[in-house]
Amino acid sequence: MTLSAATERDRAAFAIRAAIALIVAMFALFLVVLTLSILRQWSDAQKRAEERASAASQVVAINAKWISELSRQALSRIDDALGSNIEDNASATAEFIREAVQRLPGNVRAYVIDTEGRTLFSTDPQLRQIDVRDRKYFSALAEGAGWYVSSLMVSRLNGAQIFVFSKRLERGREFAGAAIISFDVALLKDIWELLDMDELSTVSLVRRDGQLVARYPFADGPLDLSNYVLFTDYLKARETGTYFAVSPADGVRRIVGYRAVPDTDLLALASISTRGAFALFWRGTIVTLVFAVPTAIALALAIAWIFRLLGNGERRRQELEEALDLNRMLVRDTHHRVKNNLQAIISLVRMHPLPAALKEDLQSRIAAMSAVHEHLYRLDRFAEVDAASLIPGIVERLRESFPARVAVLYDLERLLLDRDTATPLALLVSEVATNSLKYAFPEGREGTLRMSLRTRADGDLDLAIADDGIGFDAANPRQGLGTKLIRAMVIQLGGTGGYEPGGAGATFRAVLPRRIALQAANGVSAAAE
Repeated sequence: MTLSAATERDRAAFAIRAAIALIVAMFALFLVVLTLSILRQWSDAQKRAEERASAASQVVAINAKWISELSRQALSRIDDALGSNIEDNASATAEFIREAVQRLPGNVRAYVIDTEGRTLFSTDPQLRQIDVRDRKYFSALAEGAGWYVSSLMVSRLNGAQIFVFSKRLERGREFAGAAIISFDVALLKDIWELLDMDELSTVSLVRRDGQLVARYPFADGPLDLSNYVLFTDYLKARETGTYFAVSPADGVRRIVGYRAVPDTDLLALASISTRGAFALFWRGTIVTLVFAVPTAIALALAIAWIFRLLGNGERRRQELEEALDLNRMLVRDTHHRVKNNLQAIISLVRMHPLPAALKEDLQSRIAAMSAVHEHLYRLDRFAEVDAASLIPGIVERLRESFPARVAVLYDLERLLLDRDTATPLALLVSEVATNSLKYAFPEGREGTLRMSLRTRADGDLDLAIADDGIGFDAANPRQGLGTKLIRAMVIQLGGTGGYEPGGAGATFRAVLPRRIALQAANGVSAAAE
């Protein structure tokens, strides 16, 4: 395989690899842009959810602060209205107690409890006597606490989930009972609806000790959250913030906004379900994927199709190269066989009883044709021959066959000749060089033979073969076979030429048309002996 063919093959392989790399890069870029777009939308959705949870927790905290303040004010007014004798005045102040709790939100019940845990008065129409001394909201007061906020409880009167604010009643610095306000947890529903929560999102109140106070939608029951990440991690760092977590109440993953309620022992929580938080994201992503997925599939199919075409093209190229290599081998073998056959003919001529001069003429002419074929198979250039290597190959063989000590100088332009042109040019050079070596240097005379093949200004080729031998009369040339063959080869090449008269030695010059040369090869051969 020639260098140019290998270079072309490398260029083709590089072009294929570059095309594949470009296609893969475009597909990868499409996927990267799509992925980055989805990730950005996810990040934006998460940021909006965190902002919404934080804002919602502030709303819950404001309402919790308001409920706490109103409860304390109402309990203080009840304490003042009961006077010095709680048992005697409880029923007498009933109307005042009802008025005190009317300003409170939701389904509110007020109770006045004596030291024995008996209810002296209540605004609860379902009231029945129940000993409440086991309830923490009473026992904590009996043990000395001035105020108390209960955790989530289930009412023993109606089974509803409730939470309680209670105040210690003292008379003469002694524990005289408790004033209690009970809130139905359902009051958080109004806040939940105000915040436009979905069914998996929640609002909650939690005490700082981790006990759940109230939650909507309702929890299954009382819940200890002291080991929950809010208390183990986040609350220790900041009094307000947001985080992602799975709820211990129902196992749902949510974005939680939390906030400490000022001047209370309560924390306000608003939890946005990830389903609700990312609903817009998923809708947008689905719309994006509706267009992107078919596009990606189409690109993938196009890439697969292109790869298949490139693979088929590569296989065909390899098959063609293999066929070309086989053809080169066959043609090389053919030229080699022709060359060997011509050598065999030369041997036969040498052995045949012919006149010596005739033998030499035949041998030199056959050798010229053999040199052409040798160049064709030796250089793997079956369609073209480099004149700068062909001419010396012919002349050097001729020089070795003559006893004269003749130096040959070459001034040859590297021209690529068509194989149909190479043979007549080789025969022309062979005949002219033979005449010089045979007749110009008699009796072993030394001399110089000059070979020149150059491109003229008009683009035609100038072939000049000159010697400094004894010369001859160009006006009366010999009319032998060689002279006729020279004239025939010049005509076959489509040129004009002949021996130039005058001067020392002999000079043959021919002007050959530019069409006999395919193109100029890289570089020019230097003159050499």
